[in-house]
Amino acid sequence: MTDTQADPATDAAASPEPADDETLSVDELARRVGMSVRTVRFYAGRGLIPPPRRAGRNGYYGPHHIARLELVRELQAHGFTLSAIEGYLDRIPDGASPQDIAVHRTLLAPWMPDLPETLDRAALDDRCGRTLSDDDLETLIALRLVEPTPDDDVFRVASALLGLGMELLDLGLPRDVAVAAQRIFHAHGTAIAEELSELFRTQVWPHYKESGVPPERLQAMVERFKPVTVQALVASYETAVNETQRESVRRRR
Repeated sequence: MTDTQADPATDAAASPEPADDETLSVDELARRVGMSVRTVRFYAGRGLIPPPRRAGRNGYYGPHHIARLELVRELQAHGFTLSAIEGYLDRIPDGASPQDIAVHRTLLAPWMPDLPETLDRAALDDRCGRTLSDDDLETLIALRLVEPTPDDDVFRVASALLGLGMELLDLGLPRDVAVAAQRIFHAHGTAIAEELSELFRTQVWPHYKESGVPPERLQAMVERFKPVTVQALVASYETAVNETQRESVRRRR
């Protein structure tokens, strides 16, 4: 079925040269990326995908549209707002290939936080063994053991470490300390993530691209790189903490 309805993207200039691989109707594109036609049209109207190839009143889409919509979906899964998604896509060159865009999605996907359980407030209190105060909850959120969801009083929970979080609460860890620590983690974690992403984009991806290896191969590498990186960060942190403690002792002496 072809796209015979007015398309929000048609107000923009059509592609100067028809692309042979742009053969999908808006309905087919929506099914391919798992979105509704209405959502695809909305994103097209916001300029998140380029205009379709026009053939009369019909619009046709291809790999570039698929790659950008899949990236939009991945960014949404990471909690990006619409304006943040627009800003992210604006930084991708207009001439980027679907494979180049897939690299952005590949570098995002494997690094999503591991919060496997979803619990409402009552179930969370039950799991913690007591009724959590608002301060308790904010402390667990700052420690990234609990994450709010769009639904009121529903949370994603890192169950494996929740017990340690409760022990910290019982030991009297101040909420302000947890929040301040989270700011430190976020600042340095963001810097590390940006530098590693840049490393993959500038050194790993060009090598794979020149070799003709598909993006899926790069994704497999990143997925396996994650646990190794986490272990390296933990080891580096432990070494730095021990060295800081030794230096503190030396200064006191």
